[in-house]
Amino acid sequence: MKAIVLLSGGLDSATALYWTMRKGFRPLCLIFDYGQKHVKEIRCAESVAKKAGVPREIVGFRLPWGGSSLTDPGMKLPRDRSPERMAGGGIPSTYVPARNTIFLSFALSYADAAGARAVVIGANAVDYSGYPDCRPAYLRAVQKAASLGTRTGAEGGKIRILAPLVRMTKGDIVRLGTRLGAPYALTWSCYRGGAKPCRRCDSCLIREKGFREAGIPDPALAG
Repeated sequence: MKAIVLLSGGLDSATALYWTMRKGFRPLCLIFDYGQKHVKEIRCAESVAKKAGVPREIVGFRLPWGGSSLTDPGMKLPRDRSPERMAGGGIPSTYVPARNTIFLSFALSYADAAGARAVVIGANAVDYSGYPDCRPAYLRAVQKAASLGTRTGAEGGKIRILAPLVRMTKGDIVRLGTRLGAPYALTWSCYRGGAKPCRRCDSCLIREKGFREAGIPDPALAG
């Protein structure tokens, strides 16, 4: 059975891909170039998909209205925020307006066309920056839309929205991915481009917390 996997090149999506394979699905990876300030995560996503030996598609689009420090060159990325500040500081500037809704819409279109019966997203609502489109209630709403708004659903089938990591801590995700053989050395979580992660942005700090809690060295920092 085919499954569309949203693959960003980061820790969570790589884990979700290897979880999908372990569950016996045939993954079709969907990678997005949506105007990020750097393309390193796209290259890493391609490397992860190639390592897994699964097909991949890259979809490119732009959001001309901006609204996120991940895409707007005039906005600064947050730095050195503690986990407590991330949890209680509201929605950060790195939130891309309705990004997961856009991504999942593309994935549902792909699934409906390709005959896939699942869409897998590495969303997490425990150790994360506070994005509203990572919450279980949101994903349940997307599931309802998938049933009502696709040919598959209208003809009595179902495209399941699967978020296997949504209630896991980052440490639990690292342990799971390590057991599954996810190639974390190929992944990229940092919001900045460059040769090495900055280790100061929200994503770097959350990733570092996960590997520390798991008691496993981050292979992306080796050397």
